[in-house]
Amino acid sequence: MPEFQIAKILSLSTLAFVFAILWTPLLTHYLYKYKLGKNIRNSGKTPVFSKLHAHKAGTPTMGGILIWLTLLILIILFSFLGDFLNLEFLTKLNFLSRSETLLPLGALIATAIVGLVDDWLDVRGKGAKGGGGLTVGHRLFIYTVIALVGALWFYFKLDWTVLHVPFFGNFEIGWWYIPIFILVIISTSFSVNESDGLDGLAGGTLITSYVAFGVIAFALGRYDLAAFCGVITGGLLAFLWFNIPPARFYLGDTGAMSLGVTLAIIAMLTNYVILLPIIGLLFVFESLSVLLQVFHKKIKKRKLFHSTPIHHHFQAIGWSESKIVMRFWVISAITAAIGIILFLLDRGL
Repeated sequence: MPEFQIAKILSLSTLAFVFAILWTPLLTHYLYKYKLGKNIRNSGKTPVFSKLHAHKAGTPTMGGILIWLTLLILIILFSFLGDFLNLEFLTKLNFLSRSETLLPLGALIATAIVGLVDDWLDVRGKGAKGGGGLTVGHRLFIYTVIALVGALWFYFKLDWTVLHVPFFGNFEIGWWYIPIFILVIISTSFSVNESDGLDGLAGGTLITSYVAFGVIAFALGRYDLAAFCGVITGGLLAFLWFNIPPARFYLGDTGAMSLGVTLAIIAMLTNYVILLPIIGLLFVFESLSVLLQVFHKKIKKRKLFHSTPIHHHFQAIGWSESKIVMRFWVISAITAAIGIILFLLDRGL
């Protein structure tokens, strides 16, 4: 019944928020104890960024652990312990299913572990030519491998070869589904990673995107996937509670990388991936500003923006961090609402 599913999704989302809030002090204790703080390097390549963010040096990263570990614990609790203890109320809250949530869960954990390694290398000053974690090339390779695994899963295991274009219908694209899938995963993970630069920015904009695709999944009758989005949203809200300026910790690659990849996979699972650039329009702007900066510097030999991603440009021209973040939240909420409206119109609801 839809009423029960709504209650289930809201209960899981609330539980994820409360549970994450409760165990955050334990996480931050160890992050501070082992000095897993963010490094702000002043190499001369990013003078604007280094100057604006020098005061944030030492603030722990790896905060994304809060979100994906909360999700993993709740899945274990409701899917495995419920059956093992034969407790019906636990099994009713189970949202792990092969067709809906197994793939995004696997991708989330796999990329979270890779991101965790990247964060550890960064705080220890290892990798990336003497410090800074994984290089862009290494990240791109890892994104591609994970995306390829997901694409092959969709193509061979789920037999997905159809791309839905709102208002125009379904299009059979055959093996082209594989490169399109890979492109979506890589571009989304890159874009979300770029947005993780100000206190509360990535967390707030990710919340609106996950809520939007949670609504879409629910309307499509994919209740486990909607619950999955709800639990991530609850974890993100708890993270945001501690990430609002001044941040207690940062999302880090273990959060940004994994949540970006997972968001893309969820969009593919709903077959409304065409709406992803609309719902996550701010992520598009963030990554586009970086690409424009690179090309402009190569062609014109000078910067197009003071600093990129674009939120750093607004900082450089005098906007306060809170003003940028809250305005970006407002924009992300509006674009998410537009995406839901387009989905509902396409469905004829």
